[in-house]
Amino acid sequence: MTPALPAPARPGATGELLAVCRVHVLLPDAGTVGVTAIDKRPVEGPVKVRPLGLYADVQADRAHHGGEEQAVYAYSQEDADHWSAELGYEVVPGLFGENFRTRGVAASGALIGERWQVGSAVLEVTQPRTPCATFARRLGEDRWVKRFTDANRTGAYLRVVTPGEVQAGDTVEVVRSPSHGVSIADWFGSRAAGTAADLAARLLASQEAGEVRLSAEMLERAERAVR
Repeated sequence: MTPALPAPARPGATGELLAVCRVHVLLPDAGTVGVTAIDKRPVEGPVKVRPLGLYADVQADRAHHGGEEQAVYAYSQEDADHWSAELGYEVVPGLFGENFRTRGVAASGALIGERWQVGSAVLEVTQPRTPCATFARRLGEDRWVKRFTDANRTGAYLRVVTPGEVQAGDTVEVVRSPSHGVSIADWFGSRAAGTAADLAARLLASQEAGEVRLSAEMLERAERAVR
């Protein structure tokens, strides 16, 4: 049985930024772009966070990755520990292509629209990561896309609300949690659970009330779910 995911954090909850990762080198890839920037590795010292992400970080496939709604990708140590046990080797920071490795504040359990204060930056949770063939090639694990999907430990993309600087060791504080109660894991798993329409209605109501601003992708999927 898959262990339960952490519950969403309440405002004032804190965790730690264990590592800040950005692209180490572009790797050859069998996909249509020909290269991938998934090889992220921890860097030392402060790193600027801007609307399009970390300074000196890049995305090779910009049609599907990056942009303001996917400026930063966060993955929790708690989820990485799950995969370390499953895979039989350490899932080191950056291995999954994440920019932030956190502990104590769950990325997969974060609420859509939740805001984090990290260093001098404020970031907002936008949507889950959808595993792709590039990710599968990176890991080289059998049926990786399905395994990652079934585990529902996707991590979270974030937009940058207030640019600033971050570095390993910074506190991650939840400074705002929307009332809709829909987490990244709730939404990602909703299709399999048959709850997509209900969760979509809650998200759309929250947007209409001005409580959250759904990403274009999330808005399209939510509107489709309630039709």
